[in-house]
Amino acid sequence: MTKRTISILGATGSIGLSTLDVVRRHPDRFSVHALTAGSRADELAVLCREFRPAVAVMACDVAAERLRALLADLPETRVLSGESGLCDVASATGSDTVMAAIVGAAGLAPTLAAVRAGKRVLLANKEALVMSGQLFMDAVEQHGAELLPIDSEHNAIFQCMPPDKVRDPRSAGVTRILLTASGGPFREYAEKDLRTVTPEQACAHPNWSMGQKISVDSATLMNKGLELIEACWLFNTSPDHVQVHVHPESIIHSMVEYADGSVLAQLGSPDMRTPIANGLAWPERIDAGVAPLDLFAIGRFHFERPDLQRFPCLRLAAEAFASGGTAPAVLNAANEVAVAAFLEGRLCFADIPVIIERTLVAIGVVPADSFETIFEKDSEARQWAREQISLLAV
Repeated sequence: MTKRTISILGATGSIGLSTLDVVRRHPDRFSVHALTAGSRADELAVLCREFRPAVAVMACDVAAERLRALLADLPETRVLSGESGLCDVASATGSDTVMAAIVGAAGLAPTLAAVRAGKRVLLANKEALVMSGQLFMDAVEQHGAELLPIDSEHNAIFQCMPPDKVRDPRSAGVTRILLTASGGPFREYAEKDLRTVTPEQACAHPNWSMGQKISVDSATLMNKGLELIEACWLFNTSPDHVQVHVHPESIIHSMVEYADGSVLAQLGSPDMRTPIANGLAWPERIDAGVAPLDLFAIGRFHFERPDLQRFPCLRLAAEAFASGGTAPAVLNAANEVAVAAFLEGRLCFADIPVIIERTLVAIGVVPADSFETIFEKDSEARQWAREQISLLAV
């Protein structure tokens, strides 16, 4: 057994807290080198007092000053701030494992820094791979990083494939990836009723405990669209070899179909500690604190085809991947802006895909040949989306 030292990017979010819960259960296996957060200085201070990291990072200077004051009597924890601080701890030699759990495009730079440092990267930030695709995967190979998927669906797919065939699944006889989706809280809503849903309703996921942005993405099916793109990059495949199944129970986390007709599935309770523990300890298995699955209580499973008329975000994501270049980065940027506007009460839920589609049409696709180009298109798309939102009445 080798003791792993972990830096957690996004420690106060749901993935970060679940990661720390697994770490807490195995002090002989894991120690914490660094913890980071966006603006929740008070919450991060509590975690720092428990786990005593060498470094703590806040995304903004004001929050960092607050954290320094809160940890004035804890001199062993150095406080940094901003993107440079995040990249520093992601690449620092003090840790061998990085949990990449910062939500959205903000997670790309520090996640890439961890990849370039050749670390084990536990990828819970799907947007990093959605935005930079081939460049990101090339960096993984070039720097000898170990990339393990933490999203429950991608981790399930990973578990259902031979470990040495993850990047070449066809040579293992894989014919399709069956990606499951809960369907979100509005799965049975009529199209007209989607115009009146509130942020509170959208964030009340029926099965999973997640942050606000991911909960809204789940409700629009954009989360599944981003996961479709992520799956294509992680497992070196294309959307025509990935089929999305709406599975309301959220027990089968995804499946892999083989040429002989076999379908392997990974099942478990809807608890992110399972894939987190799998990534932390891989290739070993450890206790994650998750209750055993009671199939008798569940009784039966249901599957439906996704409704692309009511939930067009899944279609938009597939089209963006097919367009290639910077289109996925534009898709992601427009979605982040639209979701933020919805959560702030400035945009109707049903208009989120409208903003995304208009932005994709307006922003020209260019080859994603550098990270600078990707960030430029990201910025351009955000500005255009904001202007369009101001033209739409809630």
